[in-house]
Amino acid sequence: MTEQDKAKAPKKPSRSQMRSASRALALQAIYQWQMNHSAINEIEAQFAVDQDMSACDKAYFRELVYGVSSKAKALDGLYEELLDRSISELDAIEQATLRIGSFELSERLDVPYRVAINESVELAKAFGASESHKYINGILDKLAQRVRREEIAARRNAK
Repeated sequence: MTEQDKAKAPKKPSRSQMRSASRALALQAIYQWQMNHSAINEIEAQFAVDQDMSACDKAYFRELVYGVSSKAKALDGLYEELLDRSISELDAIEQATLRIGSFELSERLDVPYRVAINESVELAKAFGASESHKYINGILDKLAQRVRREEIAARRNAK
């Protein structure tokens, strides 16, 4: 391969870009699960056929989809008292986004809390109502204060 060919070749997405793509697809899968109550393995199979998953981390997509669907009630319990309305009044995209953010904050300690919040905010901007990203940011920021207290304190002390 010549230098010119290398320059023209598409770059492989970075790990963070692949994870972002995984979250976007997971949001759509979780939304579908919430709306039609299909079995999560059927939704996963459908996504494998119908979606271009070449730019995503498939293992992370799977972990998010199965993790959120299997722990949905517990995840809802993490942020429920932070809401200004009942969970049933949340838009389905908001609920799926909060579930993904809550899952990452509570279960994926390898994902920095700021990344978990920012990625959820980006999902809300891309898929949610016009101002829902602000709502998501506020809820997940409050949740992070509870579930990532040590990480947040360490970050503040490092400044």
